[in-house]
Amino acid sequence: MHQAVIAATGLFTPPNSLSNAELVETFNAYVERFNAANAQAIAAGEIAALTPSSAEFIEKASGIKSRFVMDKSGLVDPEVMAPILPERPNEEISILAEMAVAAAREAIARWGGDPARIDAVICAASNMQRAYPAMAIEVQQALGLEGFAFDMNVACSSATFGIKTAADFVASGSARAVLMVNPEICSGHLNFRDRDSHFIFGDVATAVIVEQEEGAKGGWDILGTRLKTQFSNNIRNNFGFLNRAAPEGIGSADKLFVQEGRKVFREVVPMVSEMIVAHAADLGLDPKSLKRMWLHQANINMNELIGKRVLGREPAPGENVIILDEYANTSSAGSIIAFHKASEDFQSGETGLICSFGAGYSAGTVFVRKR
Repeated sequence: MHQAVIAATGLFTPPNSLSNAELVETFNAYVERFNAANAQAIAAGEIAALTPSSAEFIEKASGIKSRFVMDKSGLVDPEVMAPILPERPNEEISILAEMAVAAAREAIARWGGDPARIDAVICAASNMQRAYPAMAIEVQQALGLEGFAFDMNVACSSATFGIKTAADFVASGSARAVLMVNPEICSGHLNFRDRDSHFIFGDVATAVIVEQEEGAKGGWDILGTRLKTQFSNNIRNNFGFLNRAAPEGIGSADKLFVQEGRKVFREVVPMVSEMIVAHAADLGLDPKSLKRMWLHQANINMNELIGKRVLGREPAPGENVIILDEYANTSSAGSIIAFHKASEDFQSGETGLICSFGAGYSAGTVFVRKR
């Protein structure tokens, strides 16, 4: 068996930042038009009037101030309220693969290792733009890598599930190094006409290289990985190839992201907190000794409460990294962005936790120690 090491990470940030104020201006314009067009039905009590939103409401509810998106033009147009991403011909690289390749190239450059040692590519994300061929194989081909590649989807937990899978391949000797990428165009599955969720997500891509200790130069020892799933309908997206076979087609709202936010909060916070504490105990680690936690960037209130339960106190500045104010929820990529942006100051022997959680329910913990 080989010790698995996180050797490097990479990040691709889309060029367009979209503020809460811009998002709210578009949403409220839609609300005004809807209420005006349906004034008689609203007055008769046949339908409910839509409620405007505000930047203050969004920030208080989520901690989000802005997000990056692949297309902004459609999102600030009240007539569209969706990203405009023209379909590419099959001969061109697909947009998700292109994002993943950009993040992967940064990870490879930061790694400084020989790309020929990468024997596997995993594309772990919440939404793939097609069923096949696998996005991972397209990324593998674009980077000129050999070996094997496949896609996996565990929603917002996809990155930690991907790290666990990569670490197992490395430990068993199935691969000398594994590239795991997380391209996310979350704006594509978000209902921008829903006041309670239109602000949640952003777009991004991250990459992680996991390799055998024998070839590693620095990096992070993976002390332990743990995965957990528990079925729940409280976060769901019913879009799929069978929609075209259903009489109602693909027009209903549940073909986009839907969630019961309060239920998710009540059920996921204790599940994740207890999982972290139990995993740390099994590894002989005191959670209070962690220098830093890089949690899934879902909601600032969830992250703060999980941090408090794990540490037994309010986290000090820098202990519980928050990047969702700038990036919003980026599904599988959130914890990796946090790790990528806030880990350079670690000294040898210091420990931290990468953790993600989301639809399923699903959760993954990865304890790491700086080499």
